[in-house]
Amino acid sequence: MLGWGVGGIEAEAAMLGQPVTMLIPQVIGFKLTGSLRAGTTATDLVLTVTEMLRKKGVVDKFVEFFGDGLKGLPLADRATIANMSPEFGSTCAIFPIDEETIRYLELTGRAADQIALVEAYAKAQGLWRSTVRRRPITPMSSSSICRRSNPLSPDRSGRRTACPCTRPSRSTRTA
Repeated sequence: MLGWGVGGIEAEAAMLGQPVTMLIPQVIGFKLTGSLRAGTTATDLVLTVTEMLRKKGVVDKFVEFFGDGLKGLPLADRATIANMSPEFGSTCAIFPIDEETIRYLELTGRAADQIALVEAYAKAQGLWRSTVRRRPITPMSSSSICRRSNPLSPDRSGRRTACPCTRPSRSTRTA
């Protein structure tokens, strides 16, 4: 289930059972590949993702993350990225249902039968992210961005660099 904010007129019409016409937002796919190098943090990834999405221009769009880079991305990191949605301007950031989702449901005390239902439904509907699939699901999106996670690395001074392409000048480094 996904919800997002609407204006007062739309909300009033929905409460009164009136039809509401609205544009469905464009979906921008963001493919994550690889894994983070030792010493890099989720913050390095989040800042890089934010920078890339700002450059892409995702205001009023949905951003859907996919790719084999999700395999090692824990729930806390996914939540951090999704929480930055206002920073990069999108309406929302979406991650697929997978083993990490099931772990979250278990950790938050959901009933075993409820968890089994979520997993079975997601798999039956083709919404389950799987690494053993012959043909991986690629979201139907208006456009896509790709980010290899492994080139991210911390700056030598200990200060984190958001993008590996933009290294600080020598004058900002400490010995």
